[in-house]
Order: sequence, then structure tokens, then C-alpha cells
Amino acid sequence: MAPVVGGGAAGETFHKVNFAAPRSFAAAFKSDLKETLFPDDPFHDFKGKPLPIKAKKALQYFVPIFEWLPKYTRKLFMYDLLAGITIASLAIPQGISYAKLANIPPIIGLYSSFVPPLIYSVFGSSKHLAVGTVAASSLIIAATIEAKVNPIENPQLYLNLVFTATLVSGVTQLILGVFRLGILVDFLSHSTITGFMGGTATLICLQQLKGIFGLKHFTTHTDMVSVIRVILKNRKEIRWESTVVGVVFLVFLQFTRFVKQKKPKLFWVSAIAPMVVVVTGCVFAYVAHVEKHGIAIVGDLKKGINPSSLKNLDFDPKYLSAPIQAGLVTAMIALAEGIAIGRSFAIMENQQIDGNKEMIAFGLMNIIGSFTSCYLTTGPFSKTAVNYNAGCKTQMANVVMSICMMLTLFFLAPLFSYTPLVALSAIIMSAMLGLIEYDKAYHLYKTDKFDFIICMAAFFGVAFISMDVGLMLSVGLALLRALLYVARPSSSKLGNIPDTSVYRDMEQYPGAIDIPKTLILQLGSPIYFANSGYLRERILRWVRDEEAKKASEGDDVEYVILDFGGVTSIDITGVETLVEIRRSLEVKEIKVVIVNPRLEVMEKLIVTNFIDKIGKERVFLSIEDAIEGCNFSLTHIKDCGSEELRQ
Repeated sequence: MAPVVGGGAAGETFHKVNFAAPRSFAAAFKSDLKETLFPDDPFHDFKGKPLPIKAKKALQYFVPIFEWLPKYTRKLFMYDLLAGITIASLAIPQGISYAKLANIPPIIGLYSSFVPPLIYSVFGSSKHLAVGTVAASSLIIAATIEAKVNPIENPQLYLNLVFTATLVSGVTQLILGVFRLGILVDFLSHSTITGFMGGTATLICLQQLKGIFGLKHFTTHTDMVSVIRVILKNRKEIRWESTVVGVVFLVFLQFTRFVKQKKPKLFWVSAIAPMVVVVTGCVFAYVAHVEKHGIAIVGDLKKGINPSSLKNLDFDPKYLSAPIQAGLVTAMIALAEGIAIGRSFAIMENQQIDGNKEMIAFGLMNIIGSFTSCYLTTGPFSKTAVNYNAGCKTQMANVVMSICMMLTLFFLAPLFSYTPLVALSAIIMSAMLGLIEYDKAYHLYKTDKFDFIICMAAFFGVAFISMDVGLMLSVGLALLRALLYVARPSSSKLGNIPDTSVYRDMEQYPGAIDIPKTLILQLGSPIYFANSGYLRERILRWVRDEEAKKASEGDDVEYVILDFGGVTSIDITGVETLVEIRRSLEVKEIKVVIVNPRLEVMEKLIVTNFIDKIGKERVFLSIEDAIEGCNFSLTHIKDCGSEELRQ
């Protein structure tokens, strides 16, 4: 068999390494930018198409309604009609409840389920996502803006700042979507979201004890200690009438959730339960005059659809920091939650949604919502799950829900003015109890302790300090973990699996065989300034340990083969590190060989003249080729030495 060498400098070459001239900066930058911003290649269908077809596809891409509406049929509408009516029955009590959680008029919660779903049906790409308000964002907005303005003393200014926060959130989401910066949302890991939602749900449940117990005085702080302290301090205010009604409603709601879990086909029982509670509460409040017994009701709800709120947007520098903070935080939380939920249900149908298009849709619906008396909306899990189980087929289900909300606002809104606040508290508590995912936390504990710590940092940070601090603690730990992966990348010694040409990690496969006079190392990460020092020390330690081992076996190390298949990129510091490694090993008369450098890495090694320094004959396409090339060199040197001795 003819010897195999890297660049064909010696002997016959079976597999030549490509030493082509590096691409221009513009070409390399364009390629990197495309992979960063367009990893899904959204315009692949445009290639080779005439201009009118490209224009049509562009319109369908940016405004998805033009893609699904022309194919819409009466049969699909029947499914969407049922789903839309079902989620509307859930949207009414949730809208009122979450508006109460945000300390804004209940009618705003109903407005927020009218306009935003219409916008999403035009620009959204998920067929199953049901748009509405969510508890976590409602509480974040309330907690942040309350720090600047008291909602009881100055309700109009407080409401104006809520609309401003919604606008900030929408603009943030739109910018992230337009510039395809969805990668930023990826920093909210699954563990972070699980812990954050669990901690927030715990806080919200505790906050609802005010309504359940009928307390008149409560704290504006959101941490668990403050809430428990104020409940104990004002325990004499607890009304048994309110407590009994609240417990009855809560038990009923939890029972319907239990029914849904045991018999998924009866999902509608859980879906209509909040509406049953609201209607029952309204009738009970009207007949029994509950306000005389210490049970507060929602109060006046005006007829009519959303008025304009453009004039209500407040950019006073004195207060602006609060809506900016609330808007930025809720923008990221709402995106992470909405996109994750949309993708989860799309996967069930073997479909895909574009996260960046979803960002644009969320941004537009919140911007327009802030102009039409709505506050922040996204894709809540509970409503989306009901929408999916009800058999929705397209975004038309959101349109049906909006129409139902419009009819409610025109004709039925005043009827809900008798809704007892204790009923809303029970609805919120029931929904939040489902967000505390004990099973997921336990699964994280069993499978990945660091992920569990990240989850618990979010949970306890939110529960005992504040939502912002809890989120930052968790994200900080997740980033620290990512930095540790970058700064301390893995490397392994490879050996030959007997009777094959396969080389694998000898720690994972103890039966793998050492190669005489050769050390094979596999690097599994980019080589950057952050990890180059560690990699240098680790490689030299591998060499030192291997020298000691082979010396005990009567052998030595003459070649170090570096498998670069897993090295996706390298910077100048990384190249200098390779030079230092080569220099250190040459002192010991050990030669460095490189295997399978990727395109970007090869280009950097060529332009920095590293390839010229080690020689093209030291670069190979595969480990097998490299070993054969090294063996050829060893044999050649041995033959030359024997010839010299004979002479």
C-alpha cells in the first residue's frame, strides 16, 4: 500500500488536503453573517424563481396570512370556530383576573384579548398559539411601575405608564425580530424559565391570598417574606365569608384540572371552568349582595370596544425608567415563553415556526396594543393548550376569539361587573399552581445538577428577593456555565478500536489500542484567547503523561497528532498558541501533525503562515492517513539511518 501524506510531498497521495487560497474577507463575512442571522435559510425557495413569484413569496413570508388564507376552507373554519369560542370563554375570566394582578382596570384585560389576537392572526406563523395576557408579565409590570407610582393614589398615571411599558416591550420585540436577534432569547435556558415561572407562580399564589382572605391592607413588595409578614400582621382582617367562597371556587377549579389530566378528552371541562366560576360568582354576588358581607366585586365595566390610548403614552423623564425596565424584561420573558410554547405545539404536528417572525408578530401586536388601550400580550400556555385540544387548524381561531370579545365588550361587559374579586383570585391561583413544575425540577436534579442549581437560583431569587434579581442570578449562572465550557473545553486521547480504522476516546472505550510512538489528541471546541492557555497546558500535560507511560513500556513519543475536526474556528491567539506548542515539542524532538482542519480554521492557518511553518506534509485528511504518513516517515528515517551505518 502506497504511503499517504498530507500535501503530496512524499509518495503517492490517496486523500489530498485542500490548501486552496483563503476566501476574501467579504465572502467569509457574508457566510458568517448568513449562518448567524439566517441559520434556517428562510429564502431558499426564492432561488431560480421569476420576479413576480419572488414578490409573492416575499409577501407570504413577511405577512403569513397571505399564505394560509387563500387555502382556507369551510371545513377548517368549523374547527377554528369551535376552538375560538372555547378560548374566548377562557380569555374573559383570565383577562379580568390578570388585569387585576397588574393593578389596572379589569376592562383593559378584555381589551387586550380583542386587538392583539387580530394582529397576530395577520403576522403570526403559529397555527396553534392563542394570544392573551399572562400572569408573570402582569406581575412584573405591576412590581416595576409601583416602585415609581402608586396605582391607588394616581391610577391614571399608573395606567399611562403601563401602556408605555407595553410600547417599549413591543418596540424591543420588533427590533429583535427585524434584525433577527433571536439568539438573545436563547440565553433564557429551559432551566431558567422553569425556575422563574415556578418562583413567579409561587409569588402570585401568595399575592392572591389578599383576595381569598378578603384583606383590605396588603404589601406592594413581591418577595415571599414580605407577603407572609403582612398576612400575619393583618390576620384580624381575614373574612371567613370570603375565605369559604374562595376555597370552594379553588377546589372546583382544581377538580376540573384533575378531570382533564385523568381524561384528556374532557379538556373542555377545565377550559370552561373559569367562566363557570365567573358566572356563578356574578349570580351569587348579585343575589346575596356580597359586598355587604365584606366580599369585594370588580365594579363598573363600560360597554364599547377599545378607545385610543395614544394620548396616554407618558415619556416624562421622571417616570420613564420604570416603563423601560418593565418593557425590556417583559419583552424577553414574553418572547421566550411565547416562542417556546409555539414551537412545542408545532413539533406535535411535525411543523416548524420561525422564531424571528414570531418576534415581529409579538412586537407589532404590542405596539398597536399600546395605542388601543391594551397591555402586554403573548402566547400563554393554558390558552394555547386549550386551543390545540379544541382542534384549531389555523390562526383564524384568534380571529374568532377577537369577534367573541368584541361582542362581549359591546353587549355583555356590564354583566361581569358583579364578579367577586375572590373568584378572580381563585382562578389565578388555580392557573399558577399548574406552573410550578415539580417533576421538571426533580428531573433536572436527577440528570444535571448544574441545571438544577440554575433552576433553583431563579426560583428562590424570585421568591425571596425580586423577579429581576432572580432572573439575573439564573441567567448569570447559565452564562458562567457557558463561559466555563468555552474557557475549559474538553480534549481526549484517541486510540484505535481493534480490527477497525476507527479512533475513539480511550477513556470511553478502554479497549482501544495505543499507537506506537504516536499520541493522538482530539480537540472539541473553537480555540480562542479565552481557552488557548488552558489548551496549551493540557496538550503539554497529555504529552508528559504519555512520555512517562511509553518510557515504562520501552517506547517514546515522536508524533503528536491533533484532530481538528471539532475545532470550528480559531483566532490569532489560538494560532500563536499552536506555534508555542510546536516549539515546546520540537525541543523534545516531537513533531506536530494536524488532521482535518475545517475551512475557516484552515484559512486562518494559511494566512498566518502556520501551514508553511509545520509543512503541508504534516496536514492530513484523516487520522488513518496521518498514522500511515507518520509510519512512512519513521520507516524512511530508519532506512536512511541503516544506509548510513553500512556506508
